[in-house]
Amino acid sequence: MAVYANLTIDQGSDFYSSISVEGSNGLPFDLTGHTARGQIRRNYTSSTAYPFTALINDPTAGEIVISLGNTATSQMKPGRYLYDIEIVQANTGERTRVVEGQVEVTPGVTR
Repeated sequence: MAVYANLTIDQGSDFYSSISVEGSNGLPFDLTGHTARGQIRRNYTSSTAYPFTALINDPTAGEIVISLGNTATSQMKPGRYLYDIEIVQANTGERTRVVEGQVEVTPGVTR
């Protein structure tokens, strides 16, 4: 079951966030042999997606770093979006959603 966490992204800025994945025992989930991916969409049925760059920074510590560059965040209109992050087991293709929530994109002033 995915953890629920909301994010705030400043329009036109670089965005980075670190996610710690835990197993059901409360210990870090070993992400060795997994990849990570995730997207932001305006709603569940939206055809426009903004993909995160998702890197497993420290597999044995269960650490995933997600990011979006300023070019991507500049294209996003201010407002609320939805997102999720999945891990994929390389050998089996098994997918698990580890975090999901809302994203608030705040407008920028400086151009």
